[in-house]
Amino acid sequence: MTHDALTPDVHHDPDARRLHTRVEGHEAELRYSLRDGRMVIDHTGVPDAIGGRGIAGILVKAALDLARARGWRVVPACSYSAAYVQRHPEYADLIEG
Repeated sequence: MTHDALTPDVHHDPDARRLHTRVEGHEAELRYSLRDGRMVIDHTGVPDAIGGRGIAGILVKAALDLARARGWRVVPACSYSAAYVQRHPEYADLIEG
């Protein structure tokens, strides 16, 4: 999903339960698990080489948009995803726990 020329494409691998993107040869990822119709965001990882560019936020937004499209509730178990949903009240209706 490309938002503009500066926003990386985010790819969803449903079998691996992850979203990922590649920037300047480095891969950033968000891993989740599914439990009873809930997406549990377990991990968001961005290599230091591409950190500080909002890539983790792009991944969490993509995960939340995916959850909304699939009708899943969301448990932001990793600290970054929990902070993201606090800063973005437009996703409050998805959050559980």
